[in-house]
Amino acid sequence: MITIISPSKTQDFSSNGVPELHTQPRFLDQTEVLVNELRKQSAGDIKALMEVSDKIADLNYNRYRQFNTPFSPENAKQALFAFKGDVYTGIDIENYNEKELSFAQDHLRILSGLYGLLRPLDLIQPYRLEMKIKLKNPKGKDLYSFWGNRLTEELNKAMASGAKPVLINLASNEYFKAIQKKELKADIITPVFKEFKNGKYSIIAIFAKKARGLMTDFIIKNRIEDPETLKTFQQEGYEFSEQHSNEKEWVFIR
Repeated sequence: MITIISPSKTQDFSSNGVPELHTQPRFLDQTEVLVNELRKQSAGDIKALMEVSDKIADLNYNRYRQFNTPFSPENAKQALFAFKGDVYTGIDIENYNEKELSFAQDHLRILSGLYGLLRPLDLIQPYRLEMKIKLKNPKGKDLYSFWGNRLTEELNKAMASGAKPVLINLASNEYFKAIQKKELKADIITPVFKEFKNGKYSIIAIFAKKARGLMTDFIIKNRIEDPETLKTFQQEGYEFSEQHSNEKEWVFIR
C-alpha cells in the first residue's frame, strides 16, 4: 500500500531536528531540465506564469539561479521535513522514531511539480512550482505533459511487491491529475473529509487539507498496510461513513 500526498508552497529549510539519514530524488535529471527552463524566465515572467506578487516572483527567480547539484545536507533538506503547509501540520514528523521514518520512506510518496515524485527522506532545495503551472518545456506545454507516465511507472514499481497493490490518494486534484489512472496497476482509494454545515456535509478545503495530513500520520504511526484499517480513523472527531462512501471514495465526516 502506497499513500500519495501533495507538496506545500510553505517550506522551512532550517536544520532543527532533522535526521542525518537522507536519499536523492529519483528524477533529479528531469528536475534540472525544468530548472534550466525556469532560468530562462525573468522575474516578471515568473510573476505572470505563477500569478504571484513581485516579492514571491523575485524570491523564486533567485532560487532557480541558486539551485545546484549534487544535493547534500549542507545545501538541501529532506522533503517531509521541509514542507510546512496545511497538510503537514497534521503530520507529527518531529516525533517519528526510526521505524516510523523507515515505514514512511517505503510507503509514502509526495507529488511535486519540480521533483516529480519524492520519498520522505529525499533531499530538496527551496522552490515553488505548482503542478498546474503551464511552463513550456521540451515535452510540451505544461508539467503534466513533461512528467507524462514517469510518475505512474514509478508508483507501479513501488507497489509491485504487494499481493494486492493499493494506492491511497490523499493528494489534491491538481496533483493527482499527474497520475495516469488507466496505467496504474493498483486499486485507488480516495479518502474524502466532510464537515456538517448548514444542514449538509461538505468539503471545506482548509479542514480537508489538515485531515489528509492527520490520516497520513495515522498510517505511518500505525504502519498500516491493509486499507480496511483506515476505516478506524477517528482523529479530531472524524469517523468513517459507510452511508456516504462508495468503493473508490471513502468519506469521513464530523
